[in-house]
Amino acid sequence: MKNLIVIAILSITFASCSEYQKVLAGDSTAKKYAMADSLYTAGKYLKSVKLMEQIIPAYRGKPQGQKLMYLYANSYYNLGDYVLAGYQFERFTISYPKSDSVEVAAFKSAKSYYELSPSYSLDQKDTDKALDKLQAYINSYPESENRATANVMVQDLRLKLDRKAFETAKQYLRISDYKAAINAFDNFISNHPGSDYRKEAFYGRLVASYELAINSLPRLVEERLIASEGYFNSFKKYYADSELNEDAEKLKEDIDKRLLSIQNPS
Repeated sequence: MKNLIVIAILSITFASCSEYQKVLAGDSTAKKYAMADSLYTAGKYLKSVKLMEQIIPAYRGKPQGQKLMYLYANSYYNLGDYVLAGYQFERFTISYPKSDSVEVAAFKSAKSYYELSPSYSLDQKDTDKALDKLQAYINSYPESENRATANVMVQDLRLKLDRKAFETAKQYLRISDYKAAINAFDNFISNHPGSDYRKEAFYGRLVASYELAINSLPRLVEERLIASEGYFNSFKKYYADSELNEDAEKLKEDIDKRLLSIQNPS
């Protein structure tokens, strides 16, 4: 009995595959449309896509074209191919701006670009692109039920850019390129005013300036220690009560001692 069931299942499977191959290789756009729709409904997106890509040009400008183009984009989305999903949803919004599905397509296009955003340690070109797409969506559909989700994604991407910029500044400090570190921390503080890393950036700039001063040529030490003192005052202004304050105070003590010995040599 079990063998009969297995044989029956295999027979149905082979017949189904054979029919699919027959339609795929055939010339009937109507049969391809019907099978593509059926396969999509069954969640067989890869097979459905292969049929759709053959017939989309034939249905362009026809009533079925709108549905077909949306299902085509959504198939790639469901397959996790966000490069093609983002592109195809974008094409859909341009081709069918009055469609009832245009808002959903715009959201899924933006979300596809969000999914392509890499780890903070990598190049963030795709993150910048995702931010642009999400912001455009939020601006175009301010009352959408997806607005809150889009805002969360925007915040997530901005945090990633924050960390990228902060880690870049820290890397300069780690390799003892103190001038570059100071500039990077300066830029971070200016460009990321609400960042969670702002406190560490103020402290990192102080450390970089201190290290630059004590490792400088003798004729440059005093000027750079004074600059470091200014960075300490900036840190103290905003973060006097932070857990980094004790370390900052130790640096300030050493700065004062060094300045005193330079300005009042024995």
